[in-house]
Amino acid sequence: MSTEQAVIQFEHTTKRFGRKLAVSDVSGSFPRGSVVGLIGPNGSGKSTLLKLAAGLIRPTSGKVWVSGNVVNGRIRSGVSFLPDTNSLYPFYTVGETIHYCVQAFPDFDLNKALKMMEFLELSHGQKVSHLSKGKYSRLKLVVTLSRETPLVLMDEPLSGLDPMVRKSILKSLIEFVDVDWQTVVLSTHEVAEIEPLLDHVALIHQGQLKGFDTVDNIRAEHNTSLVTWMEALVQEAKEYQGSASVSV
Repeated sequence: MSTEQAVIQFEHTTKRFGRKLAVSDVSGSFPRGSVVGLIGPNGSGKSTLLKLAAGLIRPTSGKVWVSGNVVNGRIRSGVSFLPDTNSLYPFYTVGETIHYCVQAFPDFDLNKALKMMEFLELSHGQKVSHLSKGKYSRLKLVVTLSRETPLVLMDEPLSGLDPMVRKSILKSLIEFVDVDWQTVVLSTHEVAEIEPLLDHVALIHQGQLKGFDTVDNIRAEHNTSLVTWMEALVQEAKEYQGSASVSV
């Protein structure tokens, strides 16, 4: 797949943080107009790959392409990124947060934000610092999905949330993402829960891309769920690593 056809393309991408190797020689493409699940155990490199694609960090070596362009700081205007950390100003109200986003992002759709706020039961006057974890996560989702960008990156959007909040977030992804022109890449270890949403899935283990396939193909050819597919590939990688370390 060429850089023009792929929304994201990694080309021998490696990222180190000091002595820690977070991503190791990853090459692969994510197609346009789909929902891609970036799955793998905690600490496998999922967040680092998303931040590389968002232009928040630079690769130690190799390249990352988004929509045919090498990623740099300017690429952020075409990418909406939902981090796994608290990223909203605590001294704002919900309404002030939305107003700030209107001013900060030319691609922010206020009407869409208001619809999402109603859908997710968020009130304008609530102070961000007083929001529950679930409502805080809902507001982050509103801020992310209300930007009209061709690429949406979401880092562990379901992590640590109760089942009802996760359910509302999944419904929002169905309701407010237009896959006719948008691509969503979301990282998660809550694999079974997001499986019905996904078109493609990429497995990351110990900083390496160990598998990439369509969900339909995994079900048809492997006759298994994503969880079982992931577990089998991770186990295979562990066994290969173990045999490779044995001297003969």
